Amino acid sequence: MLRQLGSGTQYLATDINQHAAETTQATLEAHGVHADVIATDIVSGLEKRLAGMIDVIVVNPPYVPTPEEEIGCKGIAASWAGGLNGRQVIDRILPAVREMLSEKGWLYMIALEDNDPTDICHVMSEMGYASRVVLKRCTEEESLYVLKFWQGPHAAANASPKSSGHDSWFSQLPFKSLWHKSS
Repeated sequence: MLRQLGSGTQYLATDINQHAAETTQATLEAHGVHADVIATDIVSGLEKRLAGMIDVIVVNPPYVPTPEEEIGCKGIAASWAGGLNGRQVIDRILPAVREMLSEKGWLYMIALEDNDPTDICHVMSEMGYASRVVLKRCTEEESLYVLKFWQGPHAAANASPKSSGHDSWFSQLPFKSLWHKSS
């Protein structure tokens, strides 16, 4: 899919986990996609270079509710450890998005029911972004959302999340939970 966007498109991926960044780089290369992949915390160190320059951000943040001390830990737990209500990392990402997105930019974010997607939409609304639920998928263990945010003249009027069901290619993705609750 990324190759279809054309050669004029630039891609940047960040991850706090070095192994995840290396795996992302290898996956992109295997599919013939060139991207800059940087191991960093959100966009740390890139703020000035990227301010207002990004047209599309797709983020799958650490969203699982965990003890606060697990946030930013080494290893695989860093990929899911979201702290209290799974929001501690998300709440750090939202202001960074405001700085990075272009005026016509879109943010797509994965969120869990426990993250309070309605409140995430409210926070973004206060920053001038409209939002909607692009997709909601439920498994036995969790309810996942794909949230879309954008700014513009109608952002305030469209600030509450709206479920759209099946109007995008996201609805064709086979979501399956990899997170299992302990018995």
